[in-house]
Amino acid sequence: MYFLAEFYVPSTGADPRAVTRRAATAAGSLELEGTRVQFLRAVFVPSDEIGFALYRASTPDAVANAGERAGLRFDRIREAVPTLDDTAHLERSGT
Repeated sequence: MYFLAEFYVPSTGADPRAVTRRAATAAGSLELEGTRVQFLRAVFVPSDEIGFALYRASTPDAVANAGERAGLRFDRIREAVPTLDDTAHLERSGT
């Protein structure tokens, strides 16, 4: 299943690349521990101070745990349905 997590990103002092690295590292460490969760990508909307992270995971709790481990407080986590083109890209990338 895919999940989209929404989180606050302050307009000053937040490095989107660092946030993305933390999210990927946290999900990877949970995977090594046996939790089914993969960080796929992030999108940032600086003018609204919002970030979105896309995960493939077994449950929304797995996504919440990955966010917590990355130091991110997710405001919402919702099941997402990628488009056919996104699914093909994600499958080709091995994620």
